[in-house]
Amino acid sequence: MREIMRPSLAERTTLRLGGTAIAELILEDAADLAALPERLRALGGSPLILGAGSNILARDGELPLVLLRPRFMRGPEIAGGKDGKILVRVGAGVPLPRLLRFCAGHGLSGLEGLVGIPGSVGGAVAMNAGSFGTETCKNIEFIQIVSNETVRLVTVDALQYGYRSLSIPEEKEGFIVVEVTFGLTEDARDGISKRMRHNFFEKKSKQPVTAWSAGCVFKNPAPDMSAGKLLELTGYKGKKLGGMAFSIVHANFLINEGRGSAEAALTLLHEAKEAVRQRFGYALEPEVRIVPCRLP
Repeated sequence: MREIMRPSLAERTTLRLGGTAIAELILEDAADLAALPERLRALGGSPLILGAGSNILARDGELPLVLLRPRFMRGPEIAGGKDGKILVRVGAGVPLPRLLRFCAGHGLSGLEGLVGIPGSVGGAVAMNAGSFGTETCKNIEFIQIVSNETVRLVTVDALQYGYRSLSIPEEKEGFIVVEVTFGLTEDARDGISKRMRHNFFEKKSKQPVTAWSAGCVFKNPAPDMSAGKLLELTGYKGKKLGGMAFSIVHANFLINEGRGSAEAALTLLHEAKEAVRQRFGYALEPEVRIVPCRLP
């Protein structure tokens, strides 16, 4: 287990915001998992599992957090077949784009809609990342997790997932994703690559993919009502505060213009949420994860 003291959240998140945590523990193998509970007790603070740092809005200042960085980099690799599907096994720390390139190169379909989403495989699973009608968890056969100092396999039947969420009911204290096995279908490589290119350029034309952003900040309140549309109608598209702004490309993307702070970001989100509630009656829920939820 590698350990870094006083890591900066701003250097580890795609929004480039956040203060300083107590420590960062980089997990790379089973021995690290076995030693983790004792080290967490010694360091104190609350553990925060952090993949590639997307979908995170970290607060400013000294934060009572210990960052857990899964670096399980196995695969991607073909791991047999099941019920007419090809099984692909991949470590939680593998970047999602690497997995998608593997799928395209091997003619394996099912994840094309995830193209353009930053982050790691484990992060995509943990939040059930999705786009273009694709949801990460719909393609899972099973995942390997560590919980209560035990590593075990969990089949898809034991997973509860929904819009940008995943839980395992019996794991009340949380868990760390170690590996994921997807069930994918064989298809023509050219067709898969073509769909990925189309999805990427479609996303690039409508989202600020190169900006410092955590992705969509609010969940869509209903299947036929997007948070971005509500924010645009209330005048928040392009709205700025303290170096933070709602993107002029897509109103549901909060971006850091290079000098922003978490305080400004949270204030802007609160103002936008209240404006939408007053005008349309929708109570927007954050899709981005705010950490810690509250400061002591």
